[in-house]
Amino acid sequence: MISRYTLPRMGKIWKEEEKLRLWLKIEILVCQAWAELGEIPPEAVKKIEKDAAFDINRIKKIEEKVKHDLIAFLTSVAEHLGSEARYIHFGLTSSDVVDTALALQMKMAGEIIIQDLEKLTKVLEKKAREHQGTLMMGRTHGVHAEPISLGLKFALWYEESKRNLELMRRAKEIISCGKISGAVGTYAHLDPRVEEYVCRRLDLTPCLISNQIIQRDRHAQYLSALAIVASSLGKFALEIRGLHRTEIKEVEEGFSKKQKGSSAMPHKRNPIVCERICGLARLVRSNLQTALENISLWGERDISHSSSERVIIPDSTILVDYMLTKSIEVLNNLFIYPEHMKKNMAKSKGLFYSQRIMLELVKKGLSREKAYGLVQRVSLKSWQEDKDFQQLIEQDKQIRRYFKEDELESFFDPKYYLRWVDHIFDRLGILA
Repeated sequence: MISRYTLPRMGKIWKEEEKLRLWLKIEILVCQAWAELGEIPPEAVKKIEKDAAFDINRIKKIEEKVKHDLIAFLTSVAEHLGSEARYIHFGLTSSDVVDTALALQMKMAGEIIIQDLEKLTKVLEKKAREHQGTLMMGRTHGVHAEPISLGLKFALWYEESKRNLELMRRAKEIISCGKISGAVGTYAHLDPRVEEYVCRRLDLTPCLISNQIIQRDRHAQYLSALAIVASSLGKFALEIRGLHRTEIKEVEEGFSKKQKGSSAMPHKRNPIVCERICGLARLVRSNLQTALENISLWGERDISHSSSERVIIPDSTILVDYMLTKSIEVLNNLFIYPEHMKKNMAKSKGLFYSQRIMLELVKKGLSREKAYGLVQRVSLKSWQEDKDFQQLIEQDKQIRRYFKEDELESFFDPKYYLRWVDHIFDRLGILA
């Protein structure tokens, strides 16, 4: 199943014609391997290389009768050959061809996603660098906590995307294995050297052991990596959506001149792409559950995994490719409002300085419990009476007596909260 979100480069991998092309390539490579082992006449292989072909419409017609896609494919190929057709699929079972081709498709799809992730990390690094010192309010539970910088938020996403990049590289490595071992994986009618030859030519690693199929824990690990990537993108998009809210408006998803946000309300500028990314992340995660279910099969194989894989694997790779592409576009076109960040910080009346005042009291010799109680009392008054926290601290006799006259004022400096940002960026390898 090809998703409506398919991008051209990813969509090509999952087209029916591409799958059949890979099947034919594998069948020809097997013939070449047999020829090298002296089991097939070299002239027969040359004829196969020259004339072997398939007709996709013919395959569909044959499949209606035989109810087996690979047999229909082989019948179509045989119709393009003469007596040499008897060497096609010699000693093989369907999964030798189908699973090895699927591994190739997943490898190619993985390479595209890796390229996307590399682009995403570069964009996030650039954004982190640009906004390293852009002061904004950090929030926990949706409530003002202490100041951070917007650059730190981007840097956090940058490091997460780097982890996802390594995860995806590993997933591609795990899936990049082929299997040409026959009906139940014993090579009874084959030679392991055939498998080695085919996999070498396809730049795959032969499975060290298989039964009739490549084991589906590999596919589940691959889908798991995709689900994690999708979840990270959903996380980034969700944060942008939150900061896009009218009451906050610290960042805003790009909105083009001719774009319309609502059929009813002309003023609407909605974060529709970020919402789309969040919704698609749910879909990719749900596909992982099916991949996990596909690990357990009867005996040496059944085909309960096959039908679902035709949906979940193409769709998951297509969706993640699309989500990554859109995430990069959102980040590149993001509107950022530092002045709103300052206004929002002011809304808490300086309450975010509470921890610093508490710790300074501890330095003066108070117990943590005593210091906490003193500062919390003033904090509650500031919040309930909508009064400036700094002024209330300076007026509070119980707190003032622990500090010199000009000492308190020095504690109310928002730059204090960014004093280690350069260190964090150095640790991440983000250079100014």
